[in-house]
Amino acid sequence: MLRLLSIEYFKIKHNRASKILILFYFGLLSSIALLSALKIGFGPLSFNLAEQGIFEFPYIWHFNTYFAAILKFFLLLVIVSMVSNEYSNKTLKQNLIDGLSKKEYILSKFYMVLAMSLVSTLFVFILSTILGLIYSQEITFSLFFSDLSYFIAFFIKLVSFFSFGLFMGVLIKRSAFAIGALFIFYILEAIVGLIISYYANKDTTAFIKSLFPFNSSESLIPNPIPRMDFIKDTSSQLGAYYNIDYNVPLLNVIVSLIWTGLFIYGAYTFIQKRDL
Repeated sequence: MLRLLSIEYFKIKHNRASKILILFYFGLLSSIALLSALKIGFGPLSFNLAEQGIFEFPYIWHFNTYFAAILKFFLLLVIVSMVSNEYSNKTLKQNLIDGLSKKEYILSKFYMVLAMSLVSTLFVFILSTILGLIYSQEITFSLFFSDLSYFIAFFIKLVSFFSFGLFMGVLIKRSAFAIGALFIFYILEAIVGLIISYYANKDTTAFIKSLFPFNSSESLIPNPIPRMDFIKDTSSQLGAYYNIDYNVPLLNVIVSLIWTGLFIYGAYTFIQKRDL
């Protein structure tokens, strides 16, 4: 595993675009800390995000993983270009000539997907811990260790998303077209979801949509905005009460892991059958 990872690390290390994207990604993740000073206003009403308790334990786990996951597109570009460059630079064929099997080639890419997802998860955890220690009014073991399942969901979300990108990169070979295909698939998934919602009830629609590759991973971490004190106070004043389940959906975890396995197996199958 370490040998395969070192090969991928060497390729990324000597790719200027990939290094810039990775640095930009982690720079944007770090900017989450700047939200603590952000003030949002609605006419005469204004509030500071830090005063809404979003940086306190355990709510910060939910808030930071949800918004950090939005930035995953930058690492997706690295994953897809990492595969596409193998074709354009002829390094894939050279690796196979040098003794790397097709199975090891796909595993090396998947190991890099796991490594990037793990490093991202650890980075968000450390950043969230620092912010939580600064802004939490009460710090106890029970609060600190509550809702850490969001980080498991965050990790699975990244792995599933990047595996889809890896599959598309192997399938289409060119990074721009692979990214475009992912975007089209996302739109088609949304359209199919709307069609299903027209003919089926809410529960049936939610279940079917949870089986889609994008929706299954995107729904791993529920939207944390309704948990903000400002939103809850405003809703109660308007007489609107929402019964929202903020737990990580087990079904989505299982479906996302299944799709991840299918994407990696599919990528391996295409490499096996393709004349390189």
